[in-house]
Amino acid sequence: MPILTENVIDINSFSKNSDVSFNEKLSIVCFLGNNISPAKGSLFNLNQTIYKRYYQKPYFQMIAILPEGTENEYKTAIEELSAFTDISNWHFIYTNETNIKNLFNSFSTPYKLNENLYSENAYIVDMKRRLRGRKDDEDTENGKLYGYDTKSISTLKNKMKDDINIIYYQLKKSAEKEQRRKREI
Repeated sequence: MPILTENVIDINSFSKNSDVSFNEKLSIVCFLGNNISPAKGSLFNLNQTIYKRYYQKPYFQMIAILPEGTENEYKTAIEELSAFTDISNWHFIYTNETNIKNLFNSFSTPYKLNENLYSENAYIVDMKRRLRGRKDDEDTENGKLYGYDTKSISTLKNKMKDDINIIYYQLKKSAEKEQRRKREI
């Protein structure tokens, strides 16, 4: 699966939770912004379509980036999620505007955050802090798909899910190759 950007900034550089990092994790990252209205649909779509399918897989985590000061606004939505889902692999990271913009810009996508620091796309960051996506997507102008539209269930089900499955397949094959190499020694 194509690598679109290398050296994404690690979340642990500004997360208060030092256990949260992009290193050695397969991370789905979303930027929810300071207006819960458009973000709530994205949050629930990601939860139902992606998180519930993968949260028990090794290395998997979901990371929501939120502006400081929105903790109370999002508290109810997070409680609603946890009522139906084990949210232990959801990480809600509250940070300042500068950190949010720096992280988003490190993805080097053609997309922009809106004035509320919201992106309608979710992003796949692999274990080596590389943004993964597509270089041959039939629905994008130049073929490159950097992020997956969280408002579109079909995009999440048909594209993001397939791409996550490819990454897990690559991990499995890589582990098998490593095991064979160890046996040969």
